Amino acid sequence: MKIQHGFTLVEVLVALLVLSIMAAMAWQGVDGIVRTRDASQRQLEQTLRLQTVLAQWQTDLAAVQDTGAVPPLVFDGATLRMTRGTPEGVQVVAWSLKPESNDNAWRRWASASVTTGAALQDSWFASQQLMGSEPGQLRTVEGVSQWQVYFFQGNAWSNAQSTGNVATPPAGAASGAVARQALPSGVRVVLSFAPGSGLSGTLTRDIMLGP
Repeated sequence: MKIQHGFTLVEVLVALLVLSIMAAMAWQGVDGIVRTRDASQRQLEQTLRLQTVLAQWQTDLAAVQDTGAVPPLVFDGATLRMTRGTPEGVQVVAWSLKPESNDNAWRRWASASVTTGAALQDSWFASQQLMGSEPGQLRTVEGVSQWQVYFFQGNAWSNAQSTGNVATPPAGAASGAVARQALPSGVRVVLSFAPGSGLSGTLTRDIMLGP
């Protein structure tokens, strides 16, 4: 009779062990590729969102309008407030970052467009009472640890919280009209990103304002 040879139990176990090691190595490689792809996708989405937000920032600044009822552009260290012309009237826009809340979210709030000085003053007052959960307030960019704003005045960049150029009252203004701070010709924003946010270092963007 012809003797049939088979695999011993030890040989089968060794083969299974080798297959297990090869499968684990293959899984680690696939897992690494997937993780890299996901990280790249998240970074791409963050970059695209940041570009969209900066485009909105530029659009807001390009539409700044001095109504005389409230300051047209003011930065207090945490919030930049501006009055922005719209087809329906004028609205107040506030960009803010409050590091003390450990939120690290750059926010944008916009009031409804109004057509009277009294309504605009109410919107300006509302922009000073923002808590972060009001309707119309958006979390634009996450992971911003701090920010700073500079105004281009007197042919130089200066801290937006310092006293700027003073505009004389327009011709025909009342005799008791008070001189007001003139609009800068440019605005610079510097954003610093928190570690682990997906965005690193700082970003500087200069926007020139219209005449």
